[in-house]
Amino acid sequence: MLLTGSQAGATTTRTAATQTGTVVTQGTGWKHATILGVTSVSPTKTYTITFDTAAMKARYAPYYTEAIKQIRDAGIHIQVGGVEPVDVTKCGPADHIQITELHRPLGTPGWSQGMPCPFPDQGMSRGGMVAYDSEYWDGTWYMPDYKLKNTIVHEVLHAIGLDHPNVDLDGDGIAGPYECVATSYGNKPIMCSPNGGYSTSNAGKLVGYDVNGLKALVANARAQGLS
Repeated sequence: MLLTGSQAGATTTRTAATQTGTVVTQGTGWKHATILGVTSVSPTKTYTITFDTAAMKARYAPYYTEAIKQIRDAGIHIQVGGVEPVDVTKCGPADHIQITELHRPLGTPGWSQGMPCPFPDQGMSRGGMVAYDSEYWDGTWYMPDYKLKNTIVHEVLHAIGLDHPNVDLDGDGIAGPYECVATSYGNKPIMCSPNGGYSTSNAGKLVGYDVNGLKALVANARAQGLS
C-alpha cells in the first residue's frame, strides 16, 4: 500500500511563530502540505529524483526538464538521479523523491498520487514518493498531452511539499474541483486539483503561483534558521 498521511491528525494555522521568524504556509494560489507536517524545504541540501526502474526514468525524466529549472530558480537544489528500488509502504533515503507506477494508486481511474514523507523533523521536507497511474500507458486511460505533462509535474511538487490550493471562490462553503485562482490569462496553478497548469506549449511548466509556494517553503526554512 502506498504510504499515506491517513494518520495525520494535526491541524495548522496559516502562520506560526518561531524563535527566529514567521512561517507562512499558504498564499494566493499556493498552499503547503501542512496536513502532513511539511512547512519548509532545505535551501542547501540537494533533492534527488530517483526511479523504480530504468524504463521509468526514460519515460518520466524528460517531463521534468523545464519544471526543474523553475524549481531551482525558486531556491531549491534538485536533480534527476538514477534507479533505486521503491518500497511503497515507507519513505526512501533522505532527500530522495522516488518515482514508481501502480495501477490506480488512489483507486480511481486516471488518478496518480504524490506526497512528501509525513511529519519530517522540524517540518522540513526530506523528500517523498510519487506513484503514477500505470493506466496512462497501457491504453486504458486517455489523457490529453497537456494534462499528462501537468499531472506528471504536479505529483512531484506534492512530494516536495506543495498541496492543492483550491479555495471556495463561489461562496458555497466548499473548495471544489478546479476552484482555484487564475492569472489574467486564465491559467490556474499546476497544483490546482484535479488539473491545473497551462494548456498551451507551456504545459508542464509551473505557473507563477506555484513558484511562489516553493519560494515560501525555502523562506520558511531560513526564517527558522534551518539548512
